[in-house]
Amino acid sequence: MSGSRPVVGLACTEQVRQTYIDPSDLERLKEFADFRWAEFNEESSWDEAPQTADETLERFKAFANELDALIVCHGSPRVDDGVLASNPRLTLIGELEGDRFAQRIDVEAAIGRGVRAVDTTHGSSYPVSEWALAMMLIGLRNAGAHFRRLISGDAWGTPEQRLSAPEFAMNEELTGKTVGLIGGGFIARRLIELLAPFQTEIYVHDPYISTDIAYVYGVTLTSLEHVMSSTDLVVCLVPITPGTQGMLGRHELGLIRSGGVFVNVSRGAVVDTEALIERLQGGDIVACLDVFDPEPIPADSPVRRMPNVFLTPHIAGTTERSRTRFFEEMVNELQRHFAGHRTLFDLTDRTLANRRGE
Repeated sequence: MSGSRPVVGLACTEQVRQTYIDPSDLERLKEFADFRWAEFNEESSWDEAPQTADETLERFKAFANELDALIVCHGSPRVDDGVLASNPRLTLIGELEGDRFAQRIDVEAAIGRGVRAVDTTHGSSYPVSEWALAMMLIGLRNAGAHFRRLISGDAWGTPEQRLSAPEFAMNEELTGKTVGLIGGGFIARRLIELLAPFQTEIYVHDPYISTDIAYVYGVTLTSLEHVMSSTDLVVCLVPITPGTQGMLGRHELGLIRSGGVFVNVSRGAVVDTEALIERLQGGDIVACLDVFDPEPIPADSPVRRMPNVFLTPHIAGTTERSRTRFFEEMVNELQRHFAGHRTLFDLTDRTLANRRGE
């Protein structure tokens, strides 16, 4: 560390700098560190590391060499072993929004050189969990079907319809229900907190979380089959990995109870699209989907016209507040790190293996 204050740098696009950094968080950072920013515009991808020309990589190394901590986001080149080797004073690398796969950080190289790597992508988990809760409530009332009928111009809600129309037969409360969560990560844990007032029983399927987490949150860890078949609502929260792609097929979807609600706020490709459409055509369950495969949902897809389906166009995690929360959480991590405390959101070999479904 140069002098008495650490130097923290951010490598990203101009758009990220403008939209992800709240001035109050930057002021908090400047209370204990000097801040520098460098614009980079490398192509970003959730699935592949950025490929950077030698000239740009040298400029990136020169920027990193002046830092004690380097934060990367969209536009940044990859922090590889060459970048790490050129700056022995670097003690922390942070990823603001890497969709949990750290394509811009060579985590193994960082671990090998004793450099801490942290990831605050979970900043978008807060709004996703809120939208999951909203969709659960919408699904239990089959509100999508009522909305479709109301905007169609039909007379809807007469006393006779309330007694005889099938759309009114499903009108349930969340309180006291049994909820199944597929995935037990940040989104799930925040959703569990939001569900507390509803006194629900919660089953979780996630082979990567510990029994300690289950104990702290008061949930039951169980199999995917139990989550699908033994709950009133099933909420899909897993990332898309080689291990989760297509994990919900005909067999799994067929286990959902008649009258059940299926919510997906994770990724559309986790679910077999044709199998989902077939299950919904039975008419005995409701689906609330923020994601679909493919996206955008084709105009001729039958799922757009199903009365037992409520749809949104992948909006769960894209709030304005979630963008600034990435940097807010990173400042918290930097403050812990430079005060000599442990960081909370470390990237490790095990973390990446879990996220890749290995």
